[in-house]
Amino acid sequence: MNNSLINSSFKYCKEIARSHYENFPVASFFIPKEKRNYIYSIYAFARAADDYADEPGIRSKEDRLNLLDEWNQKLINCYNGKLYDPIFIALNKTITDCNIPVEPLENLLKAFKQDVIKNRYENFDEVLAYCVNSANPIGRLMLMIFGYNNERMNRLSDKICTALQLTNFWQDAAVDLEKDRIYLPQDDMKRFGYSEDDLRGKTLNNNFKQLLQFEIEKTQILFDEGKELIEITKTHNDLKKLSQQLVLTWYGGTGILNKIKENNYDIFNNRPKLKFFDKLNLLAKLI
Repeated sequence: MNNSLINSSFKYCKEIARSHYENFPVASFFIPKEKRNYIYSIYAFARAADDYADEPGIRSKEDRLNLLDEWNQKLINCYNGKLYDPIFIALNKTITDCNIPVEPLENLLKAFKQDVIKNRYENFDEVLAYCVNSANPIGRLMLMIFGYNNERMNRLSDKICTALQLTNFWQDAAVDLEKDRIYLPQDDMKRFGYSEDDLRGKTLNNNFKQLLQFEIEKTQILFDEGKELIEITKTHNDLKKLSQQLVLTWYGGTGILNKIKENNYDIFNNRPKLKFFDKLNLLAKLI
């Protein structure tokens, strides 16, 4: 395949990545330029699938599952050299250059399918099991892009990625409810006396504050357990740029948790979001 088509495909993926807000930088300028395109292609692949899963008002569950099955088949075909559009042209180059197996990409699709068919989680363990497919593959793919795939680093990466996913759940509990999804564990809601009707009514009471504080504390523990990965990557010359990206990601995620607490747990009227000066403070941590 000619380089012009590959380059234009990566550019297309980059535009997708740059057009969406995330709590963490998808591919900051700390990532070596030659690796950013790989990250953009994976992000675009996941973003397209996520959009299929998130259109309940436009398509039925069956239609969305069929679209995800078709996306999965396109992924398999991509590994066999059958390419359909810019996303898979770019992704094919990424999986070839970085020796990426199909499993973590298929796991992402499993999570998107789960979003279509499962909208309540009985306990925290069920939420963590979801994160295994929805979040953890991203960190492992990032390590593979940098040429690393070992168990210790993967486990630490899983901690950070799961914590990021949980942070997004607590941050967007009201937004997710509009899609009839509740990731707050049902048993924790019962424990703190906060009902689904309360959530639908955007009731900000002490019960909700205690519930969210409880979830945030567990999430912070995961962030803290995964932080060792930053120190490990600092010791590898070829991973120092990744270490800087991890710093931005780690502090970006914990920054959102702090924003929630600073807002007195009011996620209904003031969605926690990193602003310009927050991001400047993140950069200052690297100086």
